[in-house]
Amino acid sequence: RNQGVMGFVKVVKNKAYFKRYQVKFRRRREGKTDYFARRKLISQAKNKYNTPKYRMIVRFTNKDIICQIAYSKIKGDYIICSAYAHELKGHGLKVGLTNYAAAYCTGLLLARRHLKALGMDEKYEGNTENPGENFEYEEEDLEFEGGRRPFKASLDIGLKRTVTGASIFAAMKGACDGGLFIPHGKECTRFAGYVGGKFNPAMLKDYILGGHVCDYMEKLKKEDPVKYGKQFKRFIEAKITGDDLEEIYLNAHKKIRANPDRVKPEPKQEGFKHYVDKKRQRKLTNKQRKDRAAAKKARLLQELEKMRSESKEE
Repeated sequence: RNQGVMGFVKVVKNKAYFKRYQVKFRRRREGKTDYFARRKLISQAKNKYNTPKYRMIVRFTNKDIICQIAYSKIKGDYIICSAYAHELKGHGLKVGLTNYAAAYCTGLLLARRHLKALGMDEKYEGNTENPGENFEYEEEDLEFEGGRRPFKASLDIGLKRTVTGASIFAAMKGACDGGLFIPHGKECTRFAGYVGGKFNPAMLKDYILGGHVCDYMEKLKKEDPVKYGKQFKRFIEAKITGDDLEEIYLNAHKKIRANPDRVKPEPKQEGFKHYVDKKRQRKLTNKQRKDRAAAKKARLLQELEKMRSESKEE
C-alpha cells in the first residue's frame, strides 16, 4: 500500500461559499444580545398600529443593579425610565447594593418612579402589605372600562439563566409590588421561596428583608472571624449588624414609596477640575520607541564591553 498518496478531498469552503457567507450581527458576535429572545420581546402585531411594546430590562454589574423601562424602534431602544441600586443610598441603604433584597428595592423604585411620571401611582399602589405574597392584578383591573389599565411590561433578562432564586426575579417582584403589570405566572417557580415544588411566601419575605444575609453574617462570625471582618468590612464600618437589616429594608421601602424621584447631583464648585495623574504612562510615538530601543542596545553593548575587558585583565 502506498502511504504517500492522499485520497480525494472535497473542497467545502470554496469561493462560492465565501461569496454567500453572511456575518452575524455585531452584538451576537460580541456575545451581548440573544436575538432569538429579543425578536420575541420586541415584535408587535401590525394591527396595533405602532403601539410600543414595553420591556423591563434588568442588568447586574459588579457594583450596581440597573433597571429600565424601554421600548424598541428601528433606530434602537428608547429608555423612558430607569433606576439604579446606587440611588438606594438616598433611601437609607448604604451597603449591600447588589444582593437579593437590594434588587427588590431597585425594582420597587423603578415601578413607583415610572407610575408617578405617568400619574398612575395613586391608582396602582401595588402590594403594600406582605412582600412575600405573590401580587397579581385581577381581571377587572385589566379591563378597559375601568379607566387606565395597569402599565404592562415584559421582563428582559438578557443572557442570564432563569434559575430559581435568581436576583433578577427579585427586581421583577419589586416592580410587581410597586404597581407594574409584569406577567410571570401564578406558580412563582422562580422566586426564592419556591422549594420542593411548593411556594413558601414566608421564605421569600425573609429573602426580601435580608434574612439570608443576617444568617450568613452570624454563621461566618462564629466560624471565621477574619473572613467575616474582610467580607463584611463595610457593614462593620457602618455599624450594621444582621439584626438591623430587616428594619433598614422596611424603612427603605417606605421611603421609596414616599418619594421615588431622582435626586439631582449637586453642581460642581466654580473652578473645579478633575484630578489627572501626570505620572501615568503615556503611549510613546514610533520615534520615541526606536530611540529608547537604541539607547537600551547601546547600554547593553557598553556593559558587555566592560565585562570583556575585566575578563581579559584577570
